[in-house]
Amino acid sequence: MFLGQAEYSLDDKGRVIIPSRYRETLGERVIVTRSLDPCITLYPMDVWMELAQKVNALPMTSVAGRALRRLLFADAADVTSDRQGRILLPDRLREHAGLELSSAVLVVGLDRYIEFWNPERWAEQNARELAMLEDDPALWEKLQI
Repeated sequence: MFLGQAEYSLDDKGRVIIPSRYRETLGERVIVTRSLDPCITLYPMDVWMELAQKVNALPMTSVAGRALRRLLFADAADVTSDRQGRILLPDRLREHAGLELSSAVLVVGLDRYIEFWNPERWAEQNARELAMLEDDPALWEKLQI
């Protein structure tokens, strides 16, 4: 389970540290790809395989199904961490997320996967989502907490 957030810096090669508390759960290989939001998503291999199976089950005749395949698979990269627990975030993904070399990156644990955010974009997205949730009390009722 991935919880919490931590801020790190991208190095001059585009690598970011994975928090030590996440490393054991991740395993050796992971997949990074673009998110529907302006960030990068990292999937442990088992979660990625589950997601890939669901996406591949979508009909090829569906325009949305083909678009989702392209979004997830075309920019995906199979990466491994180095001895310092860093992974390389490919150029095209960093560009999508607005992450520049030697800049701050927010590493966010979201239970089954991890996201990498430009801290300013994260703050903006969080503000929009909080406003949306405040406008939808029925969502909270569905959770029955």
